[in-house]
Amino acid sequence: MFKRLFFILRLATTWGMAVMLVVALYSSLPLIGDFSAPILLFAFGTLGLVIAGAFSHLHRVRMIAGRIDNETLDNRQKRLIEIPLEAGEAFDLVDAAIRELPEVADVRSARDSLQVKAKVARPHLYGEPPLRRWNPLLWFAPSHNLLQATVTPAGDSGRVTLICEPESPAWSDWFLVDDGINFENAEAIARAITRRIGERRRSEQASVAQTATEKELTEAKLHLLHAQVEPHFLYNTLASAQLLTRSDPARAEAMLGHLIQYLRRSLPSAEDEMSSVGAELERALAYLEILKIRMGDRLAVQVAVPEALRATPLPAMMLQTLVENAIKHGLEPRTGGGTIWIRAHRDDGLVAVTVADDGEGFNSKTSGTGIGLKNVRERLRLRYAGAANLSVIANFPSGVAATLTVPASGVTPNV
Repeated sequence: MFKRLFFILRLATTWGMAVMLVVALYSSLPLIGDFSAPILLFAFGTLGLVIAGAFSHLHRVRMIAGRIDNETLDNRQKRLIEIPLEAGEAFDLVDAAIRELPEVADVRSARDSLQVKAKVARPHLYGEPPLRRWNPLLWFAPSHNLLQATVTPAGDSGRVTLICEPESPAWSDWFLVDDGINFENAEAIARAITRRIGERRRSEQASVAQTATEKELTEAKLHLLHAQVEPHFLYNTLASAQLLTRSDPARAEAMLGHLIQYLRRSLPSAEDEMSSVGAELERALAYLEILKIRMGDRLAVQVAVPEALRATPLPAMMLQTLVENAIKHGLEPRTGGGTIWIRAHRDDGLVAVTVADDGEGFNSKTSGTGIGLKNVRERLRLRYAGAANLSVIANFPSGVAATLTVPASGVTPNV
């Protein structure tokens, strides 16, 4: 109550002094006749309209702010808003929030200085005022309000200083009220910024959830693919070993030994997605030794993987997928068989592992569905977020070369 009374008295006193000055100047003029009655009527009428306007201002401020204090009553509003984004992103967010404000015009953005200035037309809250010509609170009222937002970098975040004020000098605040319009503008921009930050956070959370779902789906597809391939491979291997026990027990024993080695490397991978180049190479070589027993001289294997690179982290079963593709689509369809090369080298912070063959190459009859390679690319995307890739090119003079390129450090951004 005291704040309301003080506000009304301050406004009435200011206007009373101004009216008294006008009356004194008017009375000093050499006029004919007695004009004391009109002068008094003018003085009391002006003060009445001023007090009525002050009450209206208090009522509206109470409605939109829910309280009456020095902050809400002030024609000039200032806000300090912390935005948990880098300064450039914070500036873009603030700029967009200001541009969506109703009646905003003349928006000037300076991205280098991280500053936005704009004008906002002052609305007629209750329609065109019927006493505009006679209402002293509207005689000098500006037609626009000013907005200024400055973003200050603060580490990984941006601090916004928002100022909303009338398009008039500060001294006019002793005579004019803004009916809480600048308070409303400041709150509207603050709400818009909060809403946009919330939308951004929800979008990021949805993206993370989608990535996790995609990763789980990809791994599920991989396990399903293995569930389909492994029994077929095991059946053929065990059937071959059974036949060899009668004709060549030594080769049968060697085949079973390689099968044990292959299974020893394969079974733990169901629970551990990440492996190493060395472990994956041992798995692939065990697989190839089994096939060499089955294919005989039709299959040759050459390996050139430096010992220093064998500890490089590599997602499980990726190298195996490339080797299986080379056998199935490259060498098995070829009567004379061929050679599989497995090589690795380091280039700056990347390690490239290549599986090449001299088989059928890009032959539409043996190219398959591409599910295996698509699965590898998807796993690389989810695991390394663009820092790794798979390239498949024609080998010279025949066959295909598939190269996995991964970070030497094994950084996994999405994990």
